[in-house]
Amino acid sequence: MKWKNNLAGQPVWSGEISNRDRKEKVAQQVSRYVKDGDVIGIGSGSTSFLALEKIAERVEKEKLEILAVPTSKEAEMNCSYYGLTTTSLLNHQPDWGFDGADEVDGAQRLIKGRGGALFAEKLVMASAAKTYILVDESKHVERLGEKFAVPLEVDPRAIHLVETALQHFECHDIQLRMAAAKDGPVLTEAGNVLIDVRFHDIHDTLEKELSAIPGVIETGLFIGYSVEILTV
Repeated sequence: MKWKNNLAGQPVWSGEISNRDRKEKVAQQVSRYVKDGDVIGIGSGSTSFLALEKIAERVEKEKLEILAVPTSKEAEMNCSYYGLTTTSLLNHQPDWGFDGADEVDGAQRLIKGRGGALFAEKLVMASAAKTYILVDESKHVERLGEKFAVPLEVDPRAIHLVETALQHFECHDIQLRMAAAKDGPVLTEAGNVLIDVRFHDIHDTLEKELSAIPGVIETGLFIGYSVEILTV
């Protein structure tokens, strides 16, 4: 039996979606990649939300059987709203996935994590054969880190250790991300905190160097993954 309350009867999204017409075109394009039997990694963000909507329409119309691997509670709840069966990486490997990004450079290197789901997003991306990155023109940069800091998901016990270790990197403006609608710091779905760091230069090995710091669970640098950029 399905829930019949108000919250169960609406998607998890608030506010206007900018450039909706253009984003819907990319969302429609992504929905065409769906094949019967696919296991699909489901990202977050406005364009990913629209892509999920288009995919659900195809699944219902064509009676397709697919499994969704959501990368956040938002994505999981929207999969439920649209009637898509969810699974996890413990049970299935994604054939492909789609997601957004905060920045994309000319080498298809990404910064992700402003939504706080970087750990799950990277797990799904690393598990999938290919991930389609859905972005608008504002997300393209000449230099990675040009507009946004790099998020680090950190075990709360290690915040001082991590900040101390970061003194050996060429970086500045190290900030613990504070919540807007609750007291204290943002907590990820894994119960960790986020530290946002601006780096003077992001080289190809920086992701691994940061991950080697004890207490860093994951970084918002996505370098060397199998991605295809779809620009709105």
